[in-house]
Amino acid sequence: MVSERHEERASGTQLVTGTFDLASQEDHDRIRRLADAILAGDVRAQSPGDPTLPLDARIAAHLATSKETVQALHWEGTVAVVFAMWGEQRRLRPRNSDNPTGEDALHVKLDQLDWLFDGTPTGWRVYPVDDGDPDDSATVAIERATHHRSGDRVLVLRLADAIPTDDGPLAELDHVDDSRKGGAIILGAATAVADGCNAVVMTDADNSVNLGQVGGLLGPFHAGADVVVGDRKHPDAVLVKAEARWGPGIVVLRHMQRMAGRTLFATGLRDTQAAFKLYSRDALIDILAAPSTFGFAFDSDWLYASLAGGRSIERVPFAFVDSAEESASITQGPMTTWESLLRGLVSAARARNVDHNVEMAQVIDDYASAATLELVVERVPPELEGVPDSQLGDPALMTPARLRQWLEELTQQF
Repeated sequence: MVSERHEERASGTQLVTGTFDLASQEDHDRIRRLADAILAGDVRAQSPGDPTLPLDARIAAHLATSKETVQALHWEGTVAVVFAMWGEQRRLRPRNSDNPTGEDALHVKLDQLDWLFDGTPTGWRVYPVDDGDPDDSATVAIERATHHRSGDRVLVLRLADAIPTDDGPLAELDHVDDSRKGGAIILGAATAVADGCNAVVMTDADNSVNLGQVGGLLGPFHAGADVVVGDRKHPDAVLVKAEARWGPGIVVLRHMQRMAGRTLFATGLRDTQAAFKLYSRDALIDILAAPSTFGFAFDSDWLYASLAGGRSIERVPFAFVDSAEESASITQGPMTTWESLLRGLVSAARARNVDHNVEMAQVIDDYASAATLELVVERVPPELEGVPDSQLGDPALMTPARLRQWLEELTQQF
């Protein structure tokens, strides 16, 4: 339970309501005030992993720990925050009757970073990158940056301005339409490295991840980790996610993903796609020398490259509140996203020369089209019914040969 002292504070200033709206400026401000109250000792911190605690109190606990870490580190380096934009013109603007899905996302991120690094020697910059968005998110981001006190820390980039090119990490990318987020993130990271940033944090354009938690990544990095991965499966994580966006057959796709990428998932990294990761400058220089994919599977490619290079990888819990309505994985098609994830995972394993399940990789080659995955995600084979998430990927449950047979039977029916 929340302590009595906590409840007194809550009743007096309405710091704790038990709810959180990621599009509400008032809620973001309130959670920061609650984190400050925890740091000041006015509120006793509770475990963010306790699901019986109010959601806002759990998020604030992560923020307080993060800021305490940043203040203790007294780090004089510079951290960059990079995110891709495609169809983000509405979430970048505030919510109102004409823009019901607005989140004022750039301003919220800048407020969060201002709060986190205030009074510390740590430098920070933000690199929003337009991934060839037909609605020109870049122009909206530039406009929003001009109306924030920290807007001078923002450098908006356009992937279209960087390609085609004969050298650098984007040399193999011919057109913006060939990128699915990966090209934009690569451009942002490469620019941050060229600008002298010591570490790069990758996140999403929406407000799902409160950047006041960046201290949770900087702590392990400062202690020597090359890569720090936010883990929504960690016992102390806070996860509010609209899993209903997927059909029941999502377990099949995860089984395929984890079996094919056995080396990656054997490290305990089950949440490879979490939009909260930090890479050191040195790790990025190696990764960007030869990226293998420009699609949604860039996360797997970068992690494979880190493993192949002997880089140290740490996992940390964090709070994530899903912003699903305007998600690119929905607007561009969920199974188009999963096709990119599965095929990119296989190509990355091959390109990085990392051990993987070759038979499962061949199944992905043969069946991982968006059209087939649309059929798969609505169905569960008997072998995977009721299987816990932690066991997916074990070939003893459903071998590649049996999965191939099931997929063949499924596609012949339609």
